[in-house]
Amino acid sequence: MLRMVLKILKWIGLSITSLLLLLILVGLGFRLFRDKPVPPGKLVDIGGFKLHVHSTGEKNEKPTLVIEAGAGGHSEYYHWLSEGLKDSLRVVRYDRAGIGYSELSDGPRDPETIADELHTLLEKTGESPPYILAGHSHGGHYIRVFGQRYPNEVAGLVLLDSGHPDERERLPWPPSPSWLNSIYYIGAVLGDLGVLDLYVTIFGNTIMPAPGLPKEITDRYQDYFLNGKYLWGYIKEEEWHIALEEMSKKIMVTDSLPIRIFAGTHLNEKALRKMGRDPEKMRTNRRKMQEEMASFSKNGKVFFMDGGHFTIFIQKENADMICKEIIQFSKELKN
Repeated sequence: MLRMVLKILKWIGLSITSLLLLLILVGLGFRLFRDKPVPPGKLVDIGGFKLHVHSTGEKNEKPTLVIEAGAGGHSEYYHWLSEGLKDSLRVVRYDRAGIGYSELSDGPRDPETIADELHTLLEKTGESPPYILAGHSHGGHYIRVFGQRYPNEVAGLVLLDSGHPDERERLPWPPSPSWLNSIYYIGAVLGDLGVLDLYVTIFGNTIMPAPGLPKEITDRYQDYFLNGKYLWGYIKEEEWHIALEEMSKKIMVTDSLPIRIFAGTHLNEKALRKMGRDPEKMRTNRRKMQEEMASFSKNGKVFFMDGGHFTIFIQKENADMICKEIIQFSKELKN
């Protein structure tokens, strides 16, 4: 009996190993023979590696809007903002190193380095200040750092559902599960082996859904999973997130730039209750913190949107409202 059980276990083990090897071989074949992706915009060498940038709208006397994505976010998420503003403003979207179509960097992902890389990119592409910096989520912290390093080039800030620098202490979201980082590392390795590309080809893009964006935009997301680069880029950024928040906290105290804040009001109430959190209390406290961020500027306003962390701008009707306010903001800054 024991011998038969051992034979069955051995057979199962060999079958699983063979299946994994087959998946890896097919995945590597995908990587070898698939056409190279053609990103919208262009790749620009900023010194040893290339960043992806996608600019729309003509250069004019108004400030140029530069969009900084959230943690692990790519420039395609902000399609409707670019479309809604391009007839009025110059709009620059880009991907940080490793993210989206951008190449990985061997350098550190500290906030100062990322700000300097963006500055170099803007110079290399012929953009010129003044800039309105728009930051989504963690991008809100990055643009504060950029504003501190290049104060004479920044006319105003736009925060898109950005977290308050004290949010980790004052609004204790449920901690991420300890196994999540391991999943990212495994995913990055599987990406390098071509398995992620194979998965997305067979099952479609279930990894990075974006309801509300045009299909021609979301179809390009498969390009991000041709290898593990994207996940390696996110992992490297994640190592610096606490340092980023701490730096943003110090800058916010003296932040006097004109600022417009667009905050989502939708929360995943079912998930929060399951984790022992009161959704209404979380929403109320978060609202106070968004208002507090606006109050640090003599010219600060906050708009609460009927949407969530992403849907405030990937849903066109929400993006249109944000665009209207940004255009008005740019006129006020010019005057």
